[in-house]
Amino acid sequence: MSSEYEECFVQKLIEFREKKGVSARSMSLSIGQNENYINQIENKKTFPSMQSFFYICDYLNVTPYDFFEPYNKPQKEMLALLENLQKLDAEDFKSIYTIVKSLTK
Repeated sequence: MSSEYEECFVQKLIEFREKKGVSARSMSLSIGQNENYINQIENKKTFPSMQSFFYICDYLNVTPYDFFEPYNKPQKEMLALLENLQKLDAEDFKSIYTIVKSLTK
């Protein structure tokens, strides 16, 4: 697993847990794990199995998609951008291309 995805997962877990107002210990016990389980995940010492991940989602009242939403949004935005770029005439397209190229140097 890439560290970027790990970091995103951990940050979302902390965010959702704190939003629910529960401690890592309480959450661990509530999903049937040892008292340090969530703390170990948040400290990147372990990661949940798929089954545990689904228990975590159920407990936090979120979907698996919610954990990785930041990675999905750019894809949606990229598709929308491409759709809009296809509607431009050649001159406008070239202008946008020039701007993007200068921003990415």
